[in-house]
Amino acid sequence: MLVSSFAFSQELPERKKLPFKPENGQKLDTLKVQLRDSIKIGTRKVTDSIKNDSIRKDSIPEKPPVLLDQVKYKSKDYVKISQRTKKIYLYNEAELYYQDTELKSGIIILDYEKNEVYAGRLKDSAGVYSQAPYFKQGTNIVEPDSIRFNFDTEKALIWNSRTEQNGTKIAGELTKKENDSVIFIKNAKFTTSKDIENPEYYFLARKIKLVPNKKIVSGVTNMYIADVPTPIGFPFAYFPLTDDRASGFIFPTFGENSSRGYFFQNGGYYFAISDYFDLALLGDYYTNGSYALRGESNYALRYRFRGNLSVRFEAVINSQRGFPDYSKSNIYNIRWSHNQDPKANPNSRFSASVNLGSSQYYQASINQLNTPNFLNNTLNSSVSYSKTFPSYPSVNVSLTATHSQNTNTESINLTLPTLQASVERIYPFAKRDGTKKGIIENINFQYNLRGENRINTTDSLFFTKEMFDDAKMGIRQSIPINTNFKLFNYLSVSLGGNYDEVWTFKTTNRTDAVLDPTPDDPTRQIASVKDTINGFDSFRQYNFSASIGTTLYGTFTRGEDKKIQAIRHTLRPSISYSYNPAFDQYYDEYIIDAENNTKREYTRFEDGLFGVPSRTYASSIGINVANTVEAKVRSKDSTQTEPKKVMLLNSLNFSTSYNIAADSLAWSPVRVTGSTQLFNNKLSVNFGANLDPYAIDNQGLRINKFNIDNGGSLFRLTSANINMNYSFSSKSFDGKGGGNTDNTRSGGRDDDLFGQAQDFSDNRTFDDDDDDEEKEDVKAYRAKIPWDLRVAYSLTYANNNRQSEISNNSLMFSGNVELTPQWKVGVSSGYDFKNKGFTFTQMRFERDLKSWRINFNWVPFSSRASWYFFIGIKASILRDVKWEQRSEPDRRL
Repeated sequence: MLVSSFAFSQELPERKKLPFKPENGQKLDTLKVQLRDSIKIGTRKVTDSIKNDSIRKDSIPEKPPVLLDQVKYKSKDYVKISQRTKKIYLYNEAELYYQDTELKSGIIILDYEKNEVYAGRLKDSAGVYSQAPYFKQGTNIVEPDSIRFNFDTEKALIWNSRTEQNGTKIAGELTKKENDSVIFIKNAKFTTSKDIENPEYYFLARKIKLVPNKKIVSGVTNMYIADVPTPIGFPFAYFPLTDDRASGFIFPTFGENSSRGYFFQNGGYYFAISDYFDLALLGDYYTNGSYALRGESNYALRYRFRGNLSVRFEAVINSQRGFPDYSKSNIYNIRWSHNQDPKANPNSRFSASVNLGSSQYYQASINQLNTPNFLNNTLNSSVSYSKTFPSYPSVNVSLTATHSQNTNTESINLTLPTLQASVERIYPFAKRDGTKKGIIENINFQYNLRGENRINTTDSLFFTKEMFDDAKMGIRQSIPINTNFKLFNYLSVSLGGNYDEVWTFKTTNRTDAVLDPTPDDPTRQIASVKDTINGFDSFRQYNFSASIGTTLYGTFTRGEDKKIQAIRHTLRPSISYSYNPAFDQYYDEYIIDAENNTKREYTRFEDGLFGVPSRTYASSIGINVANTVEAKVRSKDSTQTEPKKVMLLNSLNFSTSYNIAADSLAWSPVRVTGSTQLFNNKLSVNFGANLDPYAIDNQGLRINKFNIDNGGSLFRLTSANINMNYSFSSKSFDGKGGGNTDNTRSGGRDDDLFGQAQDFSDNRTFDDDDDDEEKEDVKAYRAKIPWDLRVAYSLTYANNNRQSEISNNSLMFSGNVELTPQWKVGVSSGYDFKNKGFTFTQMRFERDLKSWRINFNWVPFSSRASWYFFIGIKASILRDVKWEQRSEPDRRL
C-alpha cells in the first residue's frame, strides 16, 4: 500500500571522516594531479629463495585472491597509495570502479587489505558540503552522505541514504546491508514527492527489513504532512515489491444516500494475470440491498491487437420495502472495444465497438461514474470482420453484426449478421493497365451482394427467444453498369444502369375472408386477412440514368495590395435523367369492403427487408447546383511570398427534380444545404432548408397548385435547421492544437460536453500525468492562462402545416480554465431556449498539490443534483491513501 521495492544508501558520520593533508606543504587547490591507474591486488605469487626444493606443493592450500577483478580509480586533485596502511586515498571528484560497482564521491578511501571502501563528502572553509557519494551496484543507485562497503561480504553501512524505486523515494537515516538479500534501515521516510529534501508528505518507519524485489516488513509507521505527524499510522506493515504489475485489493469509496443508506463503491480485486491481459472485479453495495458488480479487462498483443471489455450489472432498490415509493430493477451494460494493428494482416481485419444493455442503465445507475452519461439517448455497437482476396479481380467479403438502441423509446434494431461481398470494377473493353478513353473503353461493371438478418425488438425482449419471432432475412444482389466521357471538352457525361435482384424468405398473402353471422351482428361482413408465408421468393428490377455537368470558375481580383486579394467562385451545375419502369407483375388486389367493389393493391414483398418493387412509373429530371467560394488573403507573416487560401463557403447546394410521368405535383421540394468553417476552422456551421413550390389545403395536404398562385411566395419554407460546433483552446493560438478528454471508456461522448465521467480513485479515467514536464515560468503563465472551450448550438424550424414553430433551440457548452499552474476549474452546461431551462450542469474544481490532488465535482440542480469531493496521493503506488466524500443523487418527489 505504501511503497514498492527500493535500494539503499547512507554516509559516514562526521567524526569518522579521515583528514587529508597534502605532502611537502603543497596546497590542494594548486595541486593539479589527474592520475589514472589500475592495480591487481592479492594476485602476487610468493617465490622461495631455494628453487630446487624437494617439496613442490605446500600442504596448506593457497589463499584465493581477495579481489577478483581490477580496481580502476582516478581523482582530480589528490591520489596517494600507502603501502604501510594498505590504503589508497582519492581526493576531489574521485571515482572507483570494481566489477558491477561504481562509486563517485569527493573523498574515497580504499583499504585493499580489508577489501573495504569508504566514501564521503567534501567540506569547504564555510562548512558547506559538496560532492556527495554516488554508489551504484547493478541497477541499484544510492546517493548518501557517506558509505562504508566491504567487497568480500558485500556488507555496507550507509548514512542518510536517498534512493528511488518504482516511483517511490526513500530516505534512511542509517542503512545496514547484510547481503544481497537483506537490508535493514533505521528511520526511513517513504514519499512520492519530487523534493526528497523537503517533501510535502512522507511515511516514517522506525525500522525496516527489506528483501530487494520481494518485500518490505516495517515496524511502527505513521504519516507526516509538512513534517507534522498525523494520527494515520500502523503498528506494522508488509509491502510486496515487484517491478511488474501485481494483483491486489482495490480500496472502495464510502458514502451515504438518503434513499439507499450507507454504501461503498468501486471496491474489489485486481488480477494481474499476465503481460497480455488483466482483470478487475469491482462492486458497489448499499445497506438497503442495492448492489452492483463489474468486471473490466484490458488485453494487448504487440503488433497484433489491443482492446478492453467491461461487463456491468446493477440491482437498484429505491426506498424501503413496504413504502409506496419502493421499487426494484435490474440493469446491465456491456462494452467491448477491439482494434487490430494494421500491420498484423493487410488483407483481413477484425474490429469491435460495442455498447449495449438496458435502456435505463445510465439513467438509473447508482454509480457516480455514470452520472454525466445519463443524457445519452442512443447506444450503438458494431462487430465486423473483413477479408480481401487480392487476385484480379479482387473480391472483398465482410461479415458485420450491428446494434442500435434508442434509450427513450426502448426500441432495438439488430443485424445478426450482415454479409457483404463485392467484386472490383471491371473494364471489359480496355486493357487493365492502359488509359481508358471514350465511351466504349470506359464501360465498367461491378457485382455487389448484401445479405441481412434484421431484428426489431424492445428492451424487455432483448436476449430472449421472442426477439427472433419477427426477424427478417433477405439477400440483395446488384450489378451496376456505367460509362463516362467528355463532350465538347467541357461537359462530363455519365451513362449507367442498375440491375437488382432481391431474395426473401418470408412473403405476405392477403385474402378475402367471409365472416359467419353472429347473434349480435347477423349481417354478412367481409374482412381482409393477412398471412405470412415462409419460403423462398424473389423479384427483379432495373433502372437507367444519365447525367451531364460541368464546372465554371469566376474570379474577382482586388489587387495584391489588398488584404483580400481575390475571391473565386466555383459553380458545378448538373442535370440528370432517371428512368424507373413499373413492375406491376409483382402486385395483386384484395377486397376491403362488404360490397365487393372496393379493391386495394398490395405486393407480397411489402414486409421485405430491401423494400418493394417499383410500382409507379417514373421518368424524372434532376437539377443540382453546387457552389464553393474561397479567397486569397495576404499572409500576416511578411516572409511569406504566397497568399493564404481561405475557404469562405465549403458548400452551398440546391437540388430538386421534376417527374415527367406525374399527372400532378411533379416538382419535388427544393433542398438547400450548406456548410462553412470560420475562425481558422474552429467553428463549423451546417445548415439546411426545404422549399416547397406547392401550396397546402386546410388539412395540411399538398395540392396541385403553386404557392405563388395561391397568394403566397414563390416557395413555402417547410423546415430549416442549423448546427454549429465551436471547439478551440489557448493552445490553438500557439499552433499546438488542443485535445479533449475522452469519456468513451465509460460509455460517454468523446469530449466533456455533457460533463466528465471520472472516478477520482481510478487513475485510468484521467489523462496521462504531465507532472514530469516542468511548469512554465509563473510570469509567463499569468500572461497566457491555458483554457479550452467547446460549444454546440442547434436550431430546428418546422412549418409543414403552417405551424411556424421552433421545435428545437438549445445551446450546450463546456470549458476549462487553468487559473494557476495548480488551480483548474471547469463547467459543462447548456440552455434550452424553447423550454426555458438549463440542461445538465456540472462544475469541476481541481487543485494540484504536487504529490496530492484535490477534486470537487458539483451538479447544483436537477434530479441528478450531487457533489463529490476527493483528496488523495496521485502516485498509483499509494492511490489508496485518500479521503472521499460524496452526496449521491436522491429521488425527488
